[in-house]
Amino acid sequence: MISFILNTVKGFTIGAANVVPGVSGGTMAYLLGIYERLLNAIKSFNAQSIKLLLKFQIKEFVKKTDLIFLLSIFLGVGISFITLAKLLKWGFENHPINVWSIFFGLILASIPSLIKGVKQWTTGCYALAVIGLLSAGSMAFLTPASENENFFYLLICGVVAAASMIIPGLSGSFVLLLLGNYKLIMLDSVSALADGDLSAFKILLPVMLGGAGGVVILAKLLSWLFKKYNNLALSLIGGFVAGSLSVIWPWKDAVTETFTKADGEVKEKIIGFDNWRLPDLTGTADWIAIAFCALGVLLLFLTERLAGAKK
Repeated sequence: MISFILNTVKGFTIGAANVVPGVSGGTMAYLLGIYERLLNAIKSFNAQSIKLLLKFQIKEFVKKTDLIFLLSIFLGVGISFITLAKLLKWGFENHPINVWSIFFGLILASIPSLIKGVKQWTTGCYALAVIGLLSAGSMAFLTPASENENFFYLLICGVVAAASMIIPGLSGSFVLLLLGNYKLIMLDSVSALADGDLSAFKILLPVMLGGAGGVVILAKLLSWLFKKYNNLALSLIGGFVAGSLSVIWPWKDAVTETFTKADGEVKEKIIGFDNWRLPDLTGTADWIAIAFCALGVLLLFLTERLAGAKK
């Protein structure tokens, strides 16, 4: 029971990371020490496990799929989505710099832990780290697509976002931002579901279906990649994480535009970021933001301690 509760807390941490654009749930899973177990559990859903289920060999099915572990992780993720979506929606509307700051500190502090995993730095490792750095960094300057409620587009959003959620350093929420559906899915629909509005499933169901398929397929590929090319994979991931700092740099302005939906509702969406700047050390507000960065570093340290990463 204690193990189930601890894994639920870890799932909550992963879910919290997934809600924020620029922060990677995969990075949190890696730092919490459950990344490979999570991949192996997800990829175990294959023809053999389905066969066990159809034969009602429930005990064998649960053991093969590590189902109790998966349930605890996804329970934590679900709780964090429902509780934090409303909080973050309020935070981004009222204190955006402080919200970005705490996650900037969190991600900045995670880079040394990822780099330590590379046992031997080769030319290929350095090259992939640079590729990851430039790829993730350039995402901050891409223009997001328009919001789209089409069923098949929502399926694609689920596939892409869920895939990026389990790739350390690549933010599922930021991918949704680029696809134009971050506010629709992560803020509006999840918040509506938390308020008991079941009509939100019209948006969330195709996203969840696409996400489930994307995660299962990608888990097999990533598990193989970490076993065969661990140093190269971690180098690329380290570059992704470092590059993502440009996406979550706190001192920038969100560029928004309003648009009218088919039903006449007027909504606002983020179409990019502008006016990157250094903090103003003469003002109290920016010192508060720096304090939130320090809090993010402290949270990462506590997360690593919880995961036993110092062993």
